[in-house]
Amino acid sequence: MTQLALVIDLNVCVGCHACVTSCKQWNTSGAAGPLADFNPYGADPSGTFFNRVQTFEVGQYPNTQTVHFPKSCLHCEDPPCVPVCPTGASYKRAEDGIVLVDSDKCIGCKYCSWACPYGARELDEKSKVMTKCTLCVDRIHDTSRPEHERKPACVLACPTSARLFGDIHDPESVVSTAIRDNAGYTLMPEWGTHPSNHYLPRRKTPMHIHVDELTRTDNPLKIDGLLPKPAKSEPSLDDVMSW
Repeated sequence: MTQLALVIDLNVCVGCHACVTSCKQWNTSGAAGPLADFNPYGADPSGTFFNRVQTFEVGQYPNTQTVHFPKSCLHCEDPPCVPVCPTGASYKRAEDGIVLVDSDKCIGCKYCSWACPYGARELDEKSKVMTKCTLCVDRIHDTSRPEHERKPACVLACPTSARLFGDIHDPESVVSTAIRDNAGYTLMPEWGTHPSNHYLPRRKTPMHIHVDELTRTDNPLKIDGLLPKPAKSEPSLDDVMSW
């Protein structure tokens, strides 16, 4: 059975929010919209988004790193939002595994948002129905589009190719290969929801800095032998790494 999903590479996501804005644009004009915004440019803006990027600083100063973490509906294989819906508005498609909301049936009771451990559901304050990522279902199955355009808007917009899209049940797909080769993981597996979306972990690349690399090799004074001798000894590698 097909299970479409996103795989997000945290090592190359730069937090540019192109995925956020492209998602907003497509879904506001597409089948899922409109997505309400209230006072979007004010001091206390609010609105409905299917995709958000959260930014964290990890580590201890001065050895810190910035991590950008995109998050949307994970299209769980066993979605807890579906069985709690009293009207059947939340459902999982058998043909591609996408979890959707039927806005005609939704009464805005928020049961699905309470059941979702990932905070992926939002109430559209204008339409008073629950909304979420649809994996751009109206786009990916549109046969009038060229095949290379049949991807979610966020995937097409990502400038660093941090977002991959495909069938995780197909062992030869680009997403399955990325998960297998890069130790892809899911969020909070202890909940037993079996999220379809995966993340590729940040890779720790050791930096081997040599002391002589701290001095410009193209310095004309150095080339002509006119640099004054240092007053003290060159810093050690440990000193360099602690800067």
